[in-house]
Amino acid sequence: MSEDIKQAASRKANKAVFLQTLSAVLWSFFGVRKSKSHSEDMQNLNPIHVIVVGLLAAALFVLGLLALVNYVVGSA
Repeated sequence: MSEDIKQAASRKANKAVFLQTLSAVLWSFFGVRKSKSHSEDMQNLNPIHVIVVGLLAAALFVLGLLALVNYVVGSA
């Protein structure tokens, strides 16, 4: 029973770290960051995760722009 609680806590921690990483990447795309948040992120987040999430977010952004352009050009 105790092992189940530990696994559930570990999954919650992983989800929280993922959401923190996603939040940090999205705010950096927007270009607005508080220095306090930045320093906390630098201490808590794994740089590899930030790079992977950043690349995925950039790819989704580019694909979204391409889809928007194709839609606008196709409807004109």
